[in-house]
Amino acid sequence: MTDHHIGLIVPSSNLTMETELPRMLRAREEAEPGDRFVFHSSRARMRQVTPEQLRAMNAQAERAARELADARPDVVATACLVAIMAQGPGYHCSAEDSIRDALRAEGSEAPVISSAGALLAGLGALKAGRVAIITPYMKPLTQKVVDYIEDAGVEIVDALSLEVADNLAVGRLDPQGLREHWRRLDLSRADALVLSACVQMPSLPVVQAVEDEAGLPVLTAATATTYRILSELGLATTVPQAGSLLGGTY
Repeated sequence: MTDHHIGLIVPSSNLTMETELPRMLRAREEAEPGDRFVFHSSRARMRQVTPEQLRAMNAQAERAARELADARPDVVATACLVAIMAQGPGYHCSAEDSIRDALRAEGSEAPVISSAGALLAGLGALKAGRVAIITPYMKPLTQKVVDYIEDAGVEIVDALSLEVADNLAVGRLDPQGLREHWRRLDLSRADALVLSACVQMPSLPVVQAVEDEAGLPVLTAATATTYRILSELGLATTVPQAGSLLGGTY
């Protein structure tokens, strides 16, 4: 049995990153014994999903990284997609670099993943040039996510904003609602569906069901982050019943 230590930088009000990622990797442990995944978190204050609080949370990332460095993780993931994308196109590269520098200064060689960068990587792996997305954000923040993804070369053919500003409320949304929400989107030109462009909005229980119903690949910020974690660890990107991206073929 090999232990893989995963460091997470999460918003203080996040409920979902520390549940969906462990659930996916626990399912992988059961399907493919031999690897065990251990999680270590550092929190950054954020309660309302507003531009001001997102900027303030980003400013805490280096402090959180230094704390995680003491645990000597094998990989570090920072887990608020909109906090990165709201800062403008390409910001995930700068954010990952600053976290990496903070880790290196404390003697940690862990690779760094952002959920924003992971979502783009997941879309690239699926060769999805046109996608539809669902977000829990207010419409102006959703537009920033749309602009960010389109700047990376992926066309957003449709987007749905659920308009929930309180981050705790986002984490308490019923994922079963997504089985109806996706039907409000025009998927006629889409190569893939981003069912939750937010690591706080729960979606894992319905990812496979929606993929089966929609007839095209379905991914989320959480499944994409898991994909990148497994890739950085040099492991097969396989998680049962979590959509095509984690089917082990990309």
